[in-house]
Amino acid sequence: VGAVTRALKARLVIVASDAGDHTWRRAKSFVAGTSQQAVRLPHTKDELGMAVGRTSLAIAAFTDISLALAFMKALPEQEKYADVLEALQEQEKRQKQRQKEAKAHARNVRFGKKK
Repeated sequence: VGAVTRALKARLVIVASDAGDHTWRRAKSFVAGTSQQAVRLPHTKDELGMAVGRTSLAIAAFTDISLALAFMKALPEQEKYADVLEALQEQEKRQKQRQKEAKAHARNVRFGKKK
């Protein structure tokens, strides 16, 4: 998680509810000063671990914005995470716009721009 956040590739860092305070502080410091988000989940380390095929998982990072947004939308008590949801939705909107522009640019390069 540290390497991914330092490379600014993480979109969302999640921390289990029963993870230590040190782990939560580390997660917050990883994303401090960036557009990356960190949330403490209502799920335990064992529950998160079971969801990904491990015995335990205290901290993890999502690098795909759409997957991170879908994960946040699936959580109960969404009003608790409203600011994180809003930030992720804005990031996804910008990413889709960049993809659209890149596709148009590639089409122009390939077929030549008409004047």
